[in-house]
Amino acid sequence: MKSSSVAKLHWDDAPVFLAIARQGTLSAAARELDLGVATVSRRIERLESGLGVALFLRHQSGYTLTDEGAELLSRAETLESAMAGFRPDTSPTGPVRGHVRLATAENLANGVIIPALAPLLVEHPQLTIDIVTDVASINLHRQDADLAVRMTRPSRGNLKVRRVGTLGLGLYGSSEYLASRQPLTDTLDFEHHRFIGWSDVQTDLPAAQWLERALRGGVPVLTTTTLSAQVQAASAGIGLAVLPHFLARDAGLQALPIVLGIDHPIWLVVHSDLSASRRVRVVADRIAQTLANASSRLEG
Repeated sequence: MKSSSVAKLHWDDAPVFLAIARQGTLSAAARELDLGVATVSRRIERLESGLGVALFLRHQSGYTLTDEGAELLSRAETLESAMAGFRPDTSPTGPVRGHVRLATAENLANGVIIPALAPLLVEHPQLTIDIVTDVASINLHRQDADLAVRMTRPSRGNLKVRRVGTLGLGLYGSSEYLASRQPLTDTLDFEHHRFIGWSDVQTDLPAAQWLERALRGGVPVLTTTTLSAQVQAASAGIGLAVLPHFLARDAGLQALPIVLGIDHPIWLVVHSDLSASRRVRVVADRIAQTLANASSRLEG
């Protein structure tokens, strides 16, 4: 009987694939798995051979997913969850107690995460959570926080990282503003429109960089330092703003038919030393499930 490519697969190579995808380098993946670098390299090559596709692009700085690897990622995570549920539960049972410090962006905290924590805190009355939204000042290596939800993937450190969603962005304006202006098409003709931008200290934001390219030297009519102020300014009819879909739609703003191409991956980051902590794990799992449930809302 002729064997198929499925017969060549070793299911214990799936954790190796996930570790490299999350950590970005063989050495970091090896540390996470407590394996040698050569073993990790051999297993990922074996998996690629069994599948008949390259899952990663190899660079001097690390590994990045190919299109085929990115397509496989969610299925590998499903397999990971299934295998975790297959194992006997030898961990302590009953309510979790202790304190967890979470760092995340204010828009995700207020609009998505905090409402989902209410039933968790009822379920575990001795659990307390501290939410820090000044993400720029938080360093997980110093253990300023136990876990974080970030828009950028950490490139180094003793961290466990997993992608838990995508934050979609679009160009939005109020219905009153759009009714008073010439329709905007995908030709990006901004001559007859006003824009709300970011202050000089936030030029590293993808939204700010997109707007700078689009305006071609033009100046926004108004700049702010927070997303909430951007939403308020757009709602007041001051101009157009680049906003997360869920925030703009919650505010009743209208999307323009332009694809910006600057959607953010959402990363859940936990210090490796704390990944086995039950108090941290129960919060991390609830956040991951919450973001998964809200995926269509967040992606837009």
